Amino acid sequence: MTAFLVYLVVGGIIGWIASIVMHTNGQQGVLLNIVVGIVGAFIAGYVLTPLFGISTIGQGNYGLPAILVSLFGAIILLAVVNMLRRGTVR
Repeated sequence: MTAFLVYLVVGGIIGWIASIVMHTNGQQGVLLNIVVGIVGAFIAGYVLTPLFGISTIGQGNYGLPAILVSLFGAIILLAVVNMLRRGTVR
């Protein structure tokens, strides 16, 4: 349960940061950016972090590598959502 709450909070912040990086914070709603950030952080956390040999933010690792992997996942997922909604990445 704690891991889920961590992903909600940290993933939401990462989603907001990713939306600023991708310049989608004005095009899409804040709620969509946060939800996509949470999902992207979660997926990247459980798919990519084992490849790099680090633990996830849901496991209590708030170090830079875990945060960067989650941010990368959120940015990638935001790009995919942006392409699906607009037809191209802006």
